[in-house]
Amino acid sequence: MNIVILSRNPHLYSTQRLVKEGESRGHEVEVIDPLKCDIIIEKEKPTIYYKDRYLNYVDAIIPRIGASVTFYGCAVVRQFEMMGVFTIVTSDAILRSRDKLRSLQRLSKAGIGMPKTVFTNYSRDVEEVIEHVGGTPVIIKLLEGTQGLGVVLAETKNAAESVLEAFNGLQARVIVQEFIKEAKGADIRALIVDGQVVGAMKRQGKEGEFRSNLHRGGNADIIKLNTDELRVAMKASRALKLPVCGVDMLQSARGPLLLEVNSTPGLEGIETATGKNIARAIITFIERNRK
Repeated sequence: MNIVILSRNPHLYSTQRLVKEGESRGHEVEVIDPLKCDIIIEKEKPTIYYKDRYLNYVDAIIPRIGASVTFYGCAVVRQFEMMGVFTIVTSDAILRSRDKLRSLQRLSKAGIGMPKTVFTNYSRDVEEVIEHVGGTPVIIKLLEGTQGLGVVLAETKNAAESVLEAFNGLQARVIVQEFIKEAKGADIRALIVDGQVVGAMKRQGKEGEFRSNLHRGGNADIIKLNTDELRVAMKASRALKLPVCGVDMLQSARGPLLLEVNSTPGLEGIETATGKNIARAIITFIERNRK
């Protein structure tokens, strides 16, 4: 098969692993920057032009679309879909997952437990917003934040009110969530491929850090999910129609609580922590669906 990885950086660990595993199984694998693609919209023959050629030979794509290029990246994925090319995640599913508020609403409707969450349209009554999630401490997140950026822990009422007022003044949209103390600065990431958990790790934030993201200096170890955690991970994947994704959860006194679902999860942390060949699982998923 001819497989295209849509990535702006061919040197990233995840991109290189996917290239290596694809080629090891006899496929032609090419890395293409989605921002350098021209979308040609025609009545009967939608195509994509890249550098000096038309991409009319592609059998499958692996989108690795960064949050900052979601709009155009998804337009490229959508064009491949119109050309009949298989994609491991659809453009609509990526857009759903990138809209944190929309995805939380869908996940809530699916009956998935999550921390108490409030979204408000620049409300001046910040005290009431804080009370809706059970009081301080609270987590305040920018809707467009990634990798732990734009996430604040407000430990006191005054601190929470100050942060919310500051974000409101900047007209930055945020969600407010209850702080799950018993999680102790750790979370779980389950990696889903073809709707099944193929690896899971527990990420622990560095001392004094409530965010567990590896990009923020945390560490990760392999973990075996219990029945409830497996159920939540697979249910979240189905709810957002993401057959390949990373599902982040907190361990709480009332069971696993979902934080978010990542439509283009990195592979370095999960492969290092678990020793699992996640890249090969993704290539195998393509092979099963594009024969």
